[in-house]
Amino acid sequence: MLQSVILLIVGFVILIKGADFFVSGASGIAEKFHIPQIIIGLTIVAFGTSAPEAAISISAALSGTTGIAIGNILGSNLLNVLFILGLTACVVPLHIGKSSIQFDIPFNLIITLVLVIMGTALGKLNLIAGMILWALMVYFLVHLFRSAKKEIAEGKSDEPEGKKRNIVLLILFTLGGLAAVVLGSNLAVDNAKTIAYELGMDDRLIGLTIVAFGTSLPELMTSVMAARKGNADIAVGNILGSNIFNILFVLGTVAVITPVGFAASFVIDGIVCIVSIMLLYFLSKNDDTLSRTDGVILLVGYALYFLYLLRG
Repeated sequence: MLQSVILLIVGFVILIKGADFFVSGASGIAEKFHIPQIIIGLTIVAFGTSAPEAAISISAALSGTTGIAIGNILGSNLLNVLFILGLTACVVPLHIGKSSIQFDIPFNLIITLVLVIMGTALGKLNLIAGMILWALMVYFLVHLFRSAKKEIAEGKSDEPEGKKRNIVLLILFTLGGLAAVVLGSNLAVDNAKTIAYELGMDDRLIGLTIVAFGTSLPELMTSVMAARKGNADIAVGNILGSNIFNILFVLGTVAVITPVGFAASFVIDGIVCIVSIMLLYFLSKNDDTLSRTDGVILLVGYALYFLYLLRG
């Protein structure tokens, strides 16, 4: 048991550092080709923050542990909104941009609804469900690129400075980071399963809690550190973008690779996700800000959900 816990932690460390190296290398390569920073941030960095969730969920689905595959995504998204944004808002009040209120938060709500409806109707996420999620992903990327193009045209985004970095080293960073993500995810999934069975926990519960927390560590550290440095507003875009990638890219890819069962218990978790997004929208809509009081409300919401998981 102790060995499995240690290996689980080691797996998370390798996974998170691997994602960090991957983002650093891939971003550097993109800069070499003079790709605007805003495009890099909206694609490579956004994918990088979702890489742990992607690696864990795909690995879990292929090993037949569908509870971890879906529980990881729903659990991570709930942690992102209720716990991470709540904690960050308690450190420094968060400014919510108009684009987030008008598009990002409603889009989060829509795709979560689509996920729950498909999972409930089909009883699983199959190839058709995966293609629908991927179609929404393409729509989202088109929206991002249009927004980025508009910002560049209006002079709101700077071109990369084109730092002189060794392209061979950047490629090694990218490939090495990707390899570390795969290795870390396999270690984490295998040992999470062992711990779950030792404690009598099911795949869903460990996916919603232990695995979700581990894969959300990059978002947690990024958001809290940004708040401490006075750049708390970037935490919101980081979280909302990560949630969208988690559902559309990660679960879409998992469903395309192999069908994954959507247990009835996941419907409740999905509904809690929907309610948390609606709560975020109403708390931030009036003054475009998440205050410390709002942060406490979000944290209380996660505490109540966590108690529900423990009692279940």
